Amino acid sequence: MKKIKAAAVQIVPDLAGGIGTVERICDAITSAAAQGVELAVFPETFVPYYPYFSFVVPPVQAGKEHLRLYHHAVEVPGPVTELLSKEAARHGMVLVIGVNERDGGSLYNTQLIFDANGALALKRRKITPTYHERMIWGQGDGSGFRAVETAVGRVGALACWEHYNPLARFALMDEREEIHCAQFPGSMVGQVFADQIEVTIRHHALESGCFVVNATGWLTDEQIKSITPEDNLREALRGGCFTAIISPEGALLCPPVTEGEGMAIAELDPALILKRKRMLDSVGHYSRPDIFTLQIDRTPGTQVRSSAEPQPQPQPQPANHEHGGLHLNDPEPEAVPAL
Repeated sequence: MKKIKAAAVQIVPDLAGGIGTVERICDAITSAAAQGVELAVFPETFVPYYPYFSFVVPPVQAGKEHLRLYHHAVEVPGPVTELLSKEAARHGMVLVIGVNERDGGSLYNTQLIFDANGALALKRRKITPTYHERMIWGQGDGSGFRAVETAVGRVGALACWEHYNPLARFALMDEREEIHCAQFPGSMVGQVFADQIEVTIRHHALESGCFVVNATGWLTDEQIKSITPEDNLREALRGGCFTAIISPEGALLCPPVTEGEGMAIAELDPALILKRKRMLDSVGHYSRPDIFTLQIDRTPGTQVRSSAEPQPQPQPQPANHEHGGLHLNDPEPEAVPAL
């Protein structure tokens, strides 16, 4: 990993449809590129928009909005991913973008990582939608718990309250992520949500010894009024924004964006990773694999398997001690040290 410039982007989505949001992403990419940015992170399910309606509208009244979200959702691969791929390649920029992915009759909270050459380096789905989100999205599987090699270093990603799953975070620590890309919806719950986001991403940076680039979304007053006519519910769609970049030592590398549109931009110096891990390497000298292990099933989920297709047979392999006691037995679940 070399020194790079990263941006966490907080902009307004287009609640009328996906193409407007994608156009705003492209404008932001162009603006960031003019400032020398090599990695840009956008908010959770930003394309076409986060389903804010599901937080304040009763399920019996949400059918129309849910169907509209289906209509504007993203297929992977598809026209939207093709456009974003071209933008990444045109600017030589690594992009991390949250989308509502439509796969058959299901929607998923999906994170996409495009490398600087335009290749889709990772597609992962949020494993457990939170609270109201369970009415909207299906569950992802463990195949996305990877840190991928990109032009800016090893990049991993989690969405929103996945950061409250310590084993999910540990799975990415074991992947030796150098830059962790976090995504939250923003414009929800109020200041307490912004405070919680700050604590969460700073803690992950400290514990994993990596940079965290976090993006949250923003809604205008007009957009909030369009989601619900009830004044008391509109307050639930304000605040909760903390777009920021954190060092491996848990420090803010630039002023956070907590309201309105803007970008948090900072230089990431890889020397800070080793400086932190020399003191605390959670998957190395500070782990105790003789006491704690974590089983990870990274098999992609599938509902139907043909009996004519040969099934992979597990092959026993010796322990790989280069990872502090990591036992690799793919395609069987993996055993890795845990906290």
